[in-house]
Amino acid sequence: MTPRPSTALRRLGQWLMPLLALGGAMPLAAQTWPSRPVTLVVGTPAGGAVDVYARTLGDQLARQTGGTFVVENRAGANGNLSAEQVRKAAPDGHTLWISTQAMFTINPSAYPSLPWKPSDFKPIAKGVESPLVLVVHPSVPVDRLADLGPWLKAHADKAAYASFSPGTPSHFLGFQFSERLKVPMVHIPYKGSAPQITDLLGGQVPLGFTQLQSALPHVQSGKLKALAVTSAQRSRFLPQVPTLAELGHGDLNTTVWFGLMAPAGTPPAVTDAIMAAAVKAQADPGYKGKLEAQGFDVPTESGAAFEKTIAAETARWAQVVKATGFKAND
Repeated sequence: MTPRPSTALRRLGQWLMPLLALGGAMPLAAQTWPSRPVTLVVGTPAGGAVDVYARTLGDQLARQTGGTFVVENRAGANGNLSAEQVRKAAPDGHTLWISTQAMFTINPSAYPSLPWKPSDFKPIAKGVESPLVLVVHPSVPVDRLADLGPWLKAHADKAAYASFSPGTPSHFLGFQFSERLKVPMVHIPYKGSAPQITDLLGGQVPLGFTQLQSALPHVQSGKLKALAVTSAQRSRFLPQVPTLAELGHGDLNTTVWFGLMAPAGTPPAVTDAIMAAAVKAQADPGYKGKLEAQGFDVPTESGAAFEKTIAAETARWAQVVKATGFKAND
């Protein structure tokens, strides 16, 4: 006996309902992100430049999504501890990594036995970007880069430079500059830009390549002197300070960035939702204004374009690491 139409439709509906629910699961996951607190894991101590960016981003994403965003500082091993924490987390968009150029593009060459690999992560967006700035303590009686080499040669006992961490552009630029000036300088590494700046301000170390946003207020107040920036063009934050390229060292140009990464296994619909939120944040005038006021530039680079930048920079720094013979401790 043939079922009546109403019965047949009811059975068809019972059969289709699970499929419709399954088909809509991923978009729903994206639409409801975040469904619980999101942890932004930072591989540097609190108070430094990376931490400032992470907290500003977390506040903006909380306003946009209505979710809760918590910054967790997991300093150590130049960001590798933070990378491991995120790599091992559930790939559901609720544990994200605030990485840096050094962590993501230099560590793979600098650490002989790195416990993670770049393919463990999905780059979401380049959040902020800025040049480094070469600063000296006011007790160093030079105002031009050309005068720094002669002063260092005459004061060999004071020839040292601070970096915000070993195996970073701050370290390698100091190393390359020491070679260029033909002045052996002792490398004094720190665990983040905050302690680096503290000792530069105190005169414990006479000079160093620092994060621009960390050094900016101290340069403006006269507590540090800026001799050069590492960007291709002068920084709008320090327009009176020449670039390394202007001074004949264009091959040392570099900018550093902080960016947002998700575990590689995160579903595409979720990473798309995170990327959309990050891109929206970076287009917000109020958010951009807060970061720019601290010396950051806010780029509009995400997804495939960000991945292309990462690939090019990884190749560049691999050559530098090989040339210096640097090997980081695990």
